[in-house]
Amino acid sequence: MSAAVRILAQYLLGLCGAALLLPGLYLAGLGGSPYYLFAGAALLFAAVLLYRGQRVGLHVFLLLLGATLAWSVWEAGFDGWALMPRLLFPLLLALLVWPASRGALKSGGAALRLSRRVSYGAVGLAVLLTSAWATLGALAQHAPAGYTGTADAMHGPPDGDWSHYGNSAGGSRYSPLTQITPSNVTSLELAWTFRAGAKQPGGSRQGGLQVTPLMVDGTLYGCTAFTSVFALDPVTGEQRWRHDPLISENDGGHATCRGLAYFRAPVDVIDCRTRLLLGTVANRLIALDAKTGKPCESFGVHGTVDLLAGIGEFPRRWSHPTSPPTIVNGTAVIGAYVVDNQSTQVPPGVVRGYDAVTGRLKWAFDSERADATVPLGPGEHYTPATPNSWSIASGDDALGLVYLPMGNGSPDFFGSERTPGTDRVSTALVALDAETGAVRWSFQAVHHDLWDYDLAAQPVLVEFPTPSGSIPAIILPTKTGQLFVLDRRTGKPLTAVEERAVPRSLVPEERVAPTQPFSVGMPNVAGATLTESDMWGLTPFDQLWCRIKFREARYEGIFTPPGLDPVIRYPGELGGIDWGSVSVDESRGILVVNSNHLADYDQMVTREQAQAEGIVPRTSPKIHSAPGAAMVGTPYAIHFGPFLSGLDVPCQKPPFGFLTAIDLSSRQVLWTRSLGNARNSGPFGWALGLPLPLGAPNIGGSITTRSGLIFIGASQDEAFRAVDIRDGKVLWEARLPAAGHATAMTYLGPDGRQYVLIAAGGRSLRTRGGDHFLAYRLKTN
Repeated sequence: MSAAVRILAQYLLGLCGAALLLPGLYLAGLGGSPYYLFAGAALLFAAVLLYRGQRVGLHVFLLLLGATLAWSVWEAGFDGWALMPRLLFPLLLALLVWPASRGALKSGGAALRLSRRVSYGAVGLAVLLTSAWATLGALAQHAPAGYTGTADAMHGPPDGDWSHYGNSAGGSRYSPLTQITPSNVTSLELAWTFRAGAKQPGGSRQGGLQVTPLMVDGTLYGCTAFTSVFALDPVTGEQRWRHDPLISENDGGHATCRGLAYFRAPVDVIDCRTRLLLGTVANRLIALDAKTGKPCESFGVHGTVDLLAGIGEFPRRWSHPTSPPTIVNGTAVIGAYVVDNQSTQVPPGVVRGYDAVTGRLKWAFDSERADATVPLGPGEHYTPATPNSWSIASGDDALGLVYLPMGNGSPDFFGSERTPGTDRVSTALVALDAETGAVRWSFQAVHHDLWDYDLAAQPVLVEFPTPSGSIPAIILPTKTGQLFVLDRRTGKPLTAVEERAVPRSLVPEERVAPTQPFSVGMPNVAGATLTESDMWGLTPFDQLWCRIKFREARYEGIFTPPGLDPVIRYPGELGGIDWGSVSVDESRGILVVNSNHLADYDQMVTREQAQAEGIVPRTSPKIHSAPGAAMVGTPYAIHFGPFLSGLDVPCQKPPFGFLTAIDLSSRQVLWTRSLGNARNSGPFGWALGLPLPLGAPNIGGSITTRSGLIFIGASQDEAFRAVDIRDGKVLWEARLPAAGHATAMTYLGPDGRQYVLIAAGGRSLRTRGGDHFLAYRLKTN
């Protein structure tokens, strides 16, 4: 080994020591682990000794390696992902230091021979442990409990269509089809691909895909991010018709179309006996003939209802629909996305019910108005900044109810300006009479929400098993990772819910709810409360950085309020459970949940500091907020976002994404598996292509089939998977041209074959964009 290489190894050892020593001293001063302080000192000491040509320097380094092994196992156990940043870099450093140093060092006496034997043994143990880290960690974290439920517990009639966003009006995302099974799913092949176009019609903006298509009466229906609607042949993917609405550059601040609503009009309706209803990013509710794609003349004005009526004067991009209407007994109920955190004066979160035949406004639910059926007077507007319902609602025709998952009053992170009406329905599941808009009941999942824990997931209707028989229920998945089970007739909990004290706010102007509801009768998929030892990184250096940031922040578990000091919000903005919601295998009584374990790092700043930083509201595509949100009308702005290391990777240990199966009869977790791998991940946003099973962040949802399969895309790694519902094992996987941040669907084609389809549009979670709809079926032979 050349002298230059030896000198390089010695300097590298010294630099690593210096990089750990002072930050390690700071961490220890914050009450954190003293390991990094001692490790930095030991590395510097070893570097000096090696530079002086003394063999004991090598032994000091090797003894540190052994001590690092012992500390790592003591702090992290045999969790492979947790061990990686603690052990991998020191071992790589040893591979350089050992051969570069041992041949040019002075020999010693008995003490040095003893230290040599100890250090060699420590290296051997470290190498052995690190070589097995992945398998040990996987076994420790994801062992399945096994399925114990009863098959065919809630089986419904067979149907080859997919007629609602969640297949049923209650959002079960369950199909009774059985042609594709766990035993033959490996024979799936790509049947066809349809390119929908990612650009705005006549414009230059790009959009992703979050849509779940419909398949009704032998035709597939879908939409693009800019609400172009198309009909396809379900066997070949060939386009039958297309409708492109007029969209301007000022429309679509959050350009998304998650789906369409299909409606069969009464027999006495002349035109559009079968129609599609859609809320566009240009704030129009349109009705199209399902057979031709032409506007339904009998609906509104030439097929269009203006959703800007009564909204007031606001930037057009600040509010528009992103999810399909929910139709209950002929009433089309539609809410809208409203911009987050820009101001206390943002568009109203009003939810409106329209006659699905004529487009006549029947009612408007505004939390500050007493009677939903009283129309606005001349010059009147709905109340600004009221809670909105941007996600997918569920409906029950028999009860005549529509179930709205509600958002928050603006802004999300400061609530002293909110009215009692806003506080009453924020982050609540509200059941409305679909005919009149009257509130029948509500259940609040978060009191005085200060964490952006709006109800993103569609609530799911089930027949819930109890010792006294099945009860018509609704399952409410939340960003907090909690699952609330309610009687859908009354809103009363069917599983235990208790109020617990939560941390108080340190912001003088803020008020905070003293308690929050916790669902103790159902499993929680959010993960345990974070500790310093959960901090992660690719190396000891960024792990140390994350530990320091963790210790600098206020974190007292979930519901730690935002403040002027850094605060860790966990679960973060993705949840928990986001808009992908959950699916229910109705034949087995199993709830399937995909979730995220990712924290956010937030800090309020004063209005003066916000002005100095140039944090302003986003009022047009040309104005972008600085790293933070303006929250105009409050004393503060806020910086918020994912809790990432200096290498731009999450500061908490993997897995980041999970798939979980829960037995509804026993309320017990059957199995939990990490979902997705690291193939599309890496430092600084690089995609390194490493298929390590780290559990990737995910947006989108799952579906289940009576044959015992779960189909899910959602994950950052651009894969589409079929999973065995019995044990969570992946049976089939396909690479997608872009991430499938959408919920799949399945149908029986006119050719008698079962298809599984997913939209792959990416553009979330830093994934590349696409405009692909991909359908899979079994090989013919």
